[in-house]
Amino acid sequence: MIDFLTRADEYLRDFNMVSILFRLVLAMVLGGILGMERGRKRRPAGFRTYMTVCVASALVMTTSQYMMNYFGTGDPARLGAQVISGIGFLGAGTIIVTGRSQVKGLTTAACLWASACIGLAVGIGFYQGAIICTILIYLGMTVMHRIEWSMLSKARVMDFFAEFSSMQDVGRFIQMLRDHNITISDIQVNRREQNHGDLIGVVFNVKMEHPTSHSKMIEMFSGFDGIQFVEEIM
Repeated sequence: MIDFLTRADEYLRDFNMVSILFRLVLAMVLGGILGMERGRKRRPAGFRTYMTVCVASALVMTTSQYMMNYFGTGDPARLGAQVISGIGFLGAGTIIVTGRSQVKGLTTAACLWASACIGLAVGIGFYQGAIICTILIYLGMTVMHRIEWSMLSKARVMDFFAEFSSMQDVGRFIQMLRDHNITISDIQVNRREQNHGDLIGVVFNVKMEHPTSHSKMIEMFSGFDGIQFVEEIM
């Protein structure tokens, strides 16, 4: 059995029709696994995007190996390096900054880059590294995400966005925070035009004395007279 697996591993690492097919299919599967997780969360890049990036990256590496084997020239790492740097334009397209100073899409951009790297690894025949990397990234986006959320939801530091009817309400709210021994580390104020009048949007970065549930803090802020809207920035 061990001898069979060893021969099969060596055969799939050689450059032949079966190994090429295996590499491209494996790249499609691994990229699709990451893409399904992102698509399930309605992120800008989903199953088809990840699958395409991973398969194309694998093709780039097999093309490099083809050039080396049949033309006796070229550097197999050169095309792969261009993929790693070129994937940045896709990642940049998934990153947005909302009107509430929220930066979204960083995880999606990072996973797209990782998907390209996985495809490169599969394309050159480094199957173990590609599979292990896919498993670790998938666990990081699922299991570790829940752990991170649990830790951040009770952290002493908190960012939130609030809309006020007037600057006087902003001043009273700041005083209320101080009365509750909440330290304001940073504050950004901007005025937004609304059909029913001007609203003042404010982004707060605050620090509590003790770890406190952020949902309870948002609930307390919502009850403040003068706040039209409030939400935590994650």
